[in-house]
Amino acid sequence: MDVSAIALAVAGGSLALALSTTFLSWRQRGTLGAQRDALKADLGLKQTMLSELDAATSAFDEAFLAVEDDMVRLVWGDETLKACAEALGVPYGDSDITDCAPRVLEALSQSSPQAEADLKALIEAGKPCRFEIFAEKAVGVAGKTLIVEGRPSGATAWIRLAIAGAQTSLSSGPFAQMAEHLPAPCWIVSKDGRLVWANSAWLKAVEAESLADARERDLSLDRSADALVQEAVATASHREGFRWLTIGGQRRAFAVTVEPLSEGYFAAYALDVTEAEESRDALKRHAKAHDETLDRLEDAVAIFGPEKRLTFHNRAFETLWDLDPAWLAERPTHGELLDRLRQKRRLPEMGDYSKWKAQELEFYGLKDIAPDEMWSLPGGRSLKVVRQPHPLGGLLTLYVDKTDELKLKSQFNSLIQVQRATLDQLLDAVSVFGSDGKLRLRNAAFDAFWHLSAEDMVTMMDFSVMAELCLPLVHDKGFWAELKARVTDTDPIARAPQMGEIRVSDGRLARWRTQPLPDGATLVAFADITATRNLEQAIEDRDMALNESVRLKREFVANVSYELRTPMTTIVGYSELMTSQSAGLNEKQLNYLTAIQSAGRELARSIDDVLDMAQMDAGEMQISLSDVTFGTILHDLGLRLDGVLSTRNLRFEHMGLSDDAVIRVDPRRLGQMLDHLIDNAQRNAAADTAIVLKTDREGDTLRLEVSHKGRGIPYDKQAHIFDRYVGRERGGPGLGLALVKALTELHGGWITLESEPSEGATFSIHLPHQNDIEATEPEAAPQDDAADTDDNTVWVA
Repeated sequence: MDVSAIALAVAGGSLALALSTTFLSWRQRGTLGAQRDALKADLGLKQTMLSELDAATSAFDEAFLAVEDDMVRLVWGDETLKACAEALGVPYGDSDITDCAPRVLEALSQSSPQAEADLKALIEAGKPCRFEIFAEKAVGVAGKTLIVEGRPSGATAWIRLAIAGAQTSLSSGPFAQMAEHLPAPCWIVSKDGRLVWANSAWLKAVEAESLADARERDLSLDRSADALVQEAVATASHREGFRWLTIGGQRRAFAVTVEPLSEGYFAAYALDVTEAEESRDALKRHAKAHDETLDRLEDAVAIFGPEKRLTFHNRAFETLWDLDPAWLAERPTHGELLDRLRQKRRLPEMGDYSKWKAQELEFYGLKDIAPDEMWSLPGGRSLKVVRQPHPLGGLLTLYVDKTDELKLKSQFNSLIQVQRATLDQLLDAVSVFGSDGKLRLRNAAFDAFWHLSAEDMVTMMDFSVMAELCLPLVHDKGFWAELKARVTDTDPIARAPQMGEIRVSDGRLARWRTQPLPDGATLVAFADITATRNLEQAIEDRDMALNESVRLKREFVANVSYELRTPMTTIVGYSELMTSQSAGLNEKQLNYLTAIQSAGRELARSIDDVLDMAQMDAGEMQISLSDVTFGTILHDLGLRLDGVLSTRNLRFEHMGLSDDAVIRVDPRRLGQMLDHLIDNAQRNAAADTAIVLKTDREGDTLRLEVSHKGRGIPYDKQAHIFDRYVGRERGGPGLGLALVKALTELHGGWITLESEPSEGATFSIHLPHQNDIEATEPEAAPQDDAADTDDNTVWVA
């Protein structure tokens, strides 16, 4: 093929290629144009949908976060994310809010353990979740409720954040506004137990300045109330409870209620029911006290409810009917109780029991208290049955055992009859008047004393009427008025026993007396004492004559003693003078003079004893106690005994107190007592023996013991040894020992005797009150040859 052909072919091919290329280009352009138009239309639709989605999202205040691996990015909702960051207290920059998305997610996770667990399960395991958070951390930002919802999509976890509207806000919604004015504490917690909101009453109760202060200090109303809330949260159900809480330093009762709310919140409120609880407790205490009071009654009480079942009984009811407490606790019906009592033969005997039982059950229709009935039981007991309607419905039955009362009435009537018969045997006119002035009782002597007949006296006669009947014998109306006042006056002083005398117009002398009785009555008795007064006058006249004879005797004794003392002094004086001038007298004459002197001294002492005894009989004898040393007493005793014991070769020995021992006695009278005891001893002591004086102290008492060996005192004489009327001619000691006993008793002491016939005798004087000795210097004993300063003294005559 030539070149032209080739060139033409090439040209034709090029043209065909160009035409085909152009056609293809045109066709491709048309296709691309259609695709461009379709893409533009789709883009416009997408932009419209995106704008609508943005508008919808903005309208619902939502934000979307996408979490892939460890990256968190904001997909949508800058303003919503910003509001959530402010509520959660998350800082963010002014340039780009999207940078704080991870911090917002971290704050959501830290809001509660439950939120952290839900977000972790969403991101790691793709588990959907939904919860709410009340956020109020930013200063000056109102509390917001954040709604968090998570969904997985492939490897991406999508989290939607939404802000609840104003109508559901816990701090500014209608519920909060209403609860803020309630006086009862109200609060809201989340499902994790976190405090979300509280009203002013709750804040005041826990003493918190604000909700933030309460959260910071972890305050709560009460632990027991918190436990009730936790129980409601755990079960997601309604809970109620009663708690005693301390509010404002006072212990008060509250009814706590917990209600579950939507969106995972729980509202709790506590109503103050202190007054109602106190009223309920007071009612319980009143009912308990009422039951306890009835239980302590001796009368049997049974209360049947409206359904005719036993609702209460006291212990006396169980004891009266001898019923099993366990059976009574089962609350038997009234009919069952009657049947059980009939089986135990505890009911009165009746011919038609069914009719009687039906009549007994008809008392449930009572409108007022039924008339009392008396039941005579087979065992001999008598019961009074009282029935009355119960205020709460039903029937109250009271069983009073009258057996003892009826017995007492019978015994009382018998006692009254015995008293009447007893009073009738009395010689005194006795009458008994009640506090109302009515005559209750009198004896026959009363009618005889006032010359009254049985027709004059009527039952329950008034005192004034009785006084009118007695006026002819006692005309003094003032006496009867005063006596009536004593009968009717309730004053204890006026009712005190009184006694007096009054002259009766018929010449009798009457003694009256009033005696109050335990039952309020007064006994009035009159006695004729005319003969008694006459006898008393005769006795008084005799007593005066006797006293006059005693006076004359005392004067006679004094005169006789004086008359005897004068010649006796002369005799003793001349005998002593003759003794001093006895140079020309023989031994026999000297013995006569000595006997005269001894007899004279003894007679003078006997005269002194008689005078002392007469003085003591007249009650004129007195003693003069003083503190003296015992040596003084012993020295004076030695001077008086000098030469007295020589005739019988007797010795005097003393053992016991030292000479400087201080005693409280009347020295003169003590010496007189010792003289008589030693004189009695030297007359009865055997020759060549000793008369022993033992002295010692026994506590507060001084004991002086005079003993001798020789002739003792017969047993039949010992009982009368101190009797002044047992003379020596009858084996007695004369007046000496009687005087010793009298002087000892004047000292406040006593004297005892121990004696064995043919063995001797021991007289012991006991003088008390020796510890009352004053701390003064006692009288010193004079020094003499007859007195030794040693504890033991021996005089040999």
